[in-house]
Amino acid sequence: MPRVVVFDEIGGPEVLRIVDEPAGAPGPGEVRVNVEAFAINRLDELTRSGASPMPIRLPHARLGCEGTGVIEALGEGVEGFAVGDAVVFTAVPDMTANGTYGDHTVLPATRIIKRPEGLSPIASAALWVAYSTAYGALVEKAGMKPGDHVLITAASGAVGLAAIQIANQVGAIPIAVTRQAAKRDELLAAGAAAVVATDTEDVVEATRLHTGGAGADIILDSVMGPGLAHLAEAAKRFAGTLVTVGWLDPRPAPYPSAPISTHRYMSFEHALDPAAVRRIAAFLVAGLRSGALSPTVDRVFTLDDVVDAHRYLEQGQQGLGKIVVTTGPAR
Repeated sequence: MPRVVVFDEIGGPEVLRIVDEPAGAPGPGEVRVNVEAFAINRLDELTRSGASPMPIRLPHARLGCEGTGVIEALGEGVEGFAVGDAVVFTAVPDMTANGTYGDHTVLPATRIIKRPEGLSPIASAALWVAYSTAYGALVEKAGMKPGDHVLITAASGAVGLAAIQIANQVGAIPIAVTRQAAKRDELLAAGAAAVVATDTEDVVEATRLHTGGAGADIILDSVMGPGLAHLAEAAKRFAGTLVTVGWLDPRPAPYPSAPISTHRYMSFEHALDPAAVRRIAAFLVAGLRSGALSPTVDRVFTLDDVVDAHRYLEQGQQGLGKIVVTTGPAR
């Protein structure tokens, strides 16, 4: 019997449980996918704990907005895909009703793309959310160009690492920001042109130093919180752009007074636009083929250990990259 992860009440990782559930038949325009691996995102934790504003269908709510697998059934009218195709999910319309945590899911065929050739299930599970978010914020929203200095906060996280690679692919200059100086060498090895460690440096002063006094052309911020206004001062005055993509610090974030352009970016802004998805997919496939892009995975769990995977996320001590869960033996 196929298995899925559900929760009946909001709370800590222990509310997650695995249940047997028949694999539903896909409706018109839908596909049923045998999920091989899925990634754990901060949104999953926020939803499970009740901190997300999105509605939750309790009891028997599911989780998961990211993953990869193989099509095992097609609904009426689906074109461009066949049973046996390996695919990556680009969006899950309602993850608490039919998320990706499990060994099967049903979703619209418009919310998948074919898996990039040669990319493993584990790497594929770590691809879409981080890289589409970084691409959408930097390229589509901020208009990143070769030579731009790009300041990237939470740089050791999945979006931060994707942003470093995407900036390098475009020819921009990524400057990584981390709270821990101990991560400096890892971030330089990951492709950062420079690293600012806020436990020993002031982010504004260090950014001016690394940009010859000019400031960053683009700031990509995944943190928010009270430090946002100070962070904005690291941008190039009157010409810089700040794009916020996350809320790792849940405290109020004062609106920046620095004379710069500001944007709030959510990945679903482009993930639900078929034309934008095609652009993102083409960019990612080109980067994967050239070697400029390579999804970073911190740790892999099995489905049986999904509670431990959520505990690991909450500890906040993971290394660089994504937490991935496989539905079968790790590979």
